[in-house]
Amino acid sequence: MGTLIHGGTVVTATDTYDADILIEGETVVTIGKNLDKGKHEVIDASGAFVFPGGIDPHTHFDMPFGGTVTADDFETGTRGAAMGGTTTVVDFALHTRGDSLQNALDKWKEKASGKAVIDYAFHLTIADGRDETMAEIPKMIAAGVNSFKVFMAYKHVLYVDDETIFKTLQVCRDAGGLVQVHAENGDVIEVITKQALAEGKTEPKWHALTRPVECEGEATHRAIRLAEIAGAPLYVVHVSSAMAADAISDGRKRGLPVYGETCPQYLVCDFTDYERPNFEGAKYVLSPPIREKWNQGVLLRKLKNMELHSFGSDHCSFNLCGQKELGKNDFSKIPNGAPTAEDRLAILWQVGVNSGLMSPNQFVALCSTNPAKFFGLFPRKGTIAAGSDADILVWDPKKKRTISAKTHHMNVDNNVFEGMTVEGRPRYVFSRGKMVADGDKFTGAKGAGKHQKSARYFPVSV
Repeated sequence: MGTLIHGGTVVTATDTYDADILIEGETVVTIGKNLDKGKHEVIDASGAFVFPGGIDPHTHFDMPFGGTVTADDFETGTRGAAMGGTTTVVDFALHTRGDSLQNALDKWKEKASGKAVIDYAFHLTIADGRDETMAEIPKMIAAGVNSFKVFMAYKHVLYVDDETIFKTLQVCRDAGGLVQVHAENGDVIEVITKQALAEGKTEPKWHALTRPVECEGEATHRAIRLAEIAGAPLYVVHVSSAMAADAISDGRKRGLPVYGETCPQYLVCDFTDYERPNFEGAKYVLSPPIREKWNQGVLLRKLKNMELHSFGSDHCSFNLCGQKELGKNDFSKIPNGAPTAEDRLAILWQVGVNSGLMSPNQFVALCSTNPAKFFGLFPRKGTIAAGSDADILVWDPKKKRTISAKTHHMNVDNNVFEGMTVEGRPRYVFSRGKMVADGDKFTGAKGAGKHQKSARYFPVSV
């Protein structure tokens, strides 16, 4: 007996049509009109869109940072993601200076194995430019990791210098890897932060004021130029501002293979959130910081025009009580990050599709298909086709809900989208043919997610 998703409108990145979908085991086997129901379990998709499951290219589960560890591990984090319509996450395995990339990958596989409720793949960060590290990158690509992240920020923690960035670009160019960059000028931020603290400026808003937009714009431009010299592709994560997005657009006008990702928090939150009373502004301490509101419209238009190419959550959750409070008297000690994986799809649907700015096809491209292509998972994932994994999202475009920490499924006491009403939510979510979400009810299982190896990077046309 298979599962027949009946009566819905199938939407991929390129096509929209009415059809039934037959799933057998973990795979889509047939797509067609009025398929024989036979003895199959029939899922009612009438009045709904049927999307490929969401792929979140940017999560941080069970990650140590700022003297604590994220509130969500791979069980609770992927559960929240699944309830929001995501069926695969790509998490960051953190390399440590002087250690091997293999050890970092093994450590993160151990964190996820037996816990993740949906499928997962990995990126690797690069902590140093030692010859041993560079020599290991091709081995990691052969082992199923095709993307490597370098940090231009977080001095003395994750930061690497331009020499390391450039060498990583060269190695990935030759080995079939994609370099990701966190683009902020960490040296300048370090100076401004020390000056602010010396002047007694400790409130959460100073997190943003000591990381000015120019630091992101300059670093994005510099990273693109380094990639241009190296002749390598580049993927800029969590673009927060018009200035950084414009740098990506300018690079693409020169024919460079540079791509950009933005996140839901940058589309609906703004600088005024840092000024909320009673330390509530700490919820919005993440990096790059939330910008002035006018940047939101620019980022949305860049997404519509495919000048930004991917939509990740940058999920990195910390409780306000007991974790964010570590920086009660010093904004620089507030752990950076927010819980966003569960609401990623709903936010873009609300501000992108419901507003009339983008089509459902563009929504699928940004939230599923493009990430699958960038990170070596397509066409196994990121589309609906015979032979692809049965990662299916049945999306009810008329169902409303109000986002709240009281009702979300993530293991954290706050939500940066608290009180926002969105129209459009999952009716059913399937991960490799198994239903993991039935409306408000989680129906999946701890440990059901499988590690997915990424194929080597190939140029992506978007």
